[in-house]
Amino acid sequence: MDEHLEANRANWDDRTAIHLESQFYDVDGWLRDQTGPPARELEALGDLTGVRLVHLQCHFGLDTLQWARAGADVTGVDFSPAAIDAARDIARRAGLEYRARFVCANVFDAADALDHDTFDVVCVTLGALCWLPSVDRWAGQVGELLKPGGRFYIHDGHPLSWALADDEPFVRESYFEEPEPFVGDFDTTYTDATRPLQHIRHYEWNHGVGEIVNALLAHGLQLDSLVEHDWTVWPRFPWLVAIDKHRWTSPPGMPRMPLTFTLLAHKPLPSG
Repeated sequence: MDEHLEANRANWDDRTAIHLESQFYDVDGWLRDQTGPPARELEALGDLTGVRLVHLQCHFGLDTLQWARAGADVTGVDFSPAAIDAARDIARRAGLEYRARFVCANVFDAADALDHDTFDVVCVTLGALCWLPSVDRWAGQVGELLKPGGRFYIHDGHPLSWALADDEPFVRESYFEEPEPFVGDFDTTYTDATRPLQHIRHYEWNHGVGEIVNALLAHGLQLDSLVEHDWTVWPRFPWLVAIDKHRWTSPPGMPRMPLTFTLLAHKPLPSG
């Protein structure tokens, strides 16, 4: 395991314990209310009854299990052992263990870890791509895991938003993928943390929208839609204002900017 991956895994093991206690995720409320997928995801993916779905970089599995509640047979993959242990526990507590499995693996090894199985749907959700040094290697895994005729869905942070400084409107880092990572030493996380992280060093990489799209095209997918959103699910910048409980956007009078994006694609059936 290289130093970047090892540091990031330790960082995410720490985050898992903090996130499980947070109101941001509200695990107890999620279990009580039997929350399903957001309407935007159901609109994008349609009826999931009996669909075989794999969720890459699933953290401790709340998004994964929401799709299970919608009828999908789900597999979650994440490189954090702490997150995978938590996901299995939450699946049991939710009564969804019969419809969900969780596998601990680096996303670049996902196809091997899943014995080169293929799925109807491959999903990736917020906060995923910035932890990967190569969007091309990631897209290769997506292409290998998706069966012909299968669909790919990603909703993630917009690379322009990632490139901007946290507290001032200027560019902090490259918009495009670079060989050297951004090095972070922050003891906080994006949730309402009750205690600091112990393993603070972590590494991130940005990937431009064009790089993401072209990587997927290069690995056999066809683009169906790409939508840039002027909102995100957490206060990425201190000057964002809440639209509702789960969305933040630019304040009135300030120019709108892309904060997240949604991309839908599919793997074509063989011709003839």
